[in-house]
Amino acid sequence: MKLSEAQQQFISTWGAMGTHWGINRTMAQVHALLLISPDPLTQDDIMARLNISRGNVNMNTRELIDWGLVDRVLIPGERKEFFTAEKDIFKVATQIVKERKRRELDPMMKLMDQLSKVEGDKKDKEVKTFLDTISGIKKFGAHANNMLDALVKSDENWFLSTFMKLFR
Repeated sequence: MKLSEAQQQFISTWGAMGTHWGINRTMAQVHALLLISPDPLTQDDIMARLNISRGNVNMNTRELIDWGLVDRVLIPGERKEFFTAEKDIFKVATQIVKERKRRELDPMMKLMDQLSKVEGDKKDKEVKTFLDTISGIKKFGAHANNMLDALVKSDENWFLSTFMKLFR
């Protein structure tokens, strides 16, 4: 397989995978292109390579920057903005976990806290069933939250950091 074919296959596959971790296909394709590019790319480079509009590139690079997956790079003497992606896949995965937690788990836990304050007689069958369900979700969410926090902070924790290095 030629390099250009392999790169296109990677970009396409990463784009499809991105939809599973909470971003749209084009955003993941932009990320994939920046991941495999040895040098920072301009919007024009990204547009040409992925055959997408300037607005699409602009919107998706901004969102990738918000996710902490892409950085703007200023190159002395250049007027254009350049973009690059973090190349360490463990840092990328950690950042994705942090963002998904912030965008999905944290709001869900806040909602469960609000819902657990439902009014009604706790002996009533419907109220009890509702509260038991909410309590179970809160308990599971708390465990997931603790696990994700430990993963995100693994570089700060010697044992987990050493453990994670085994997989690098």
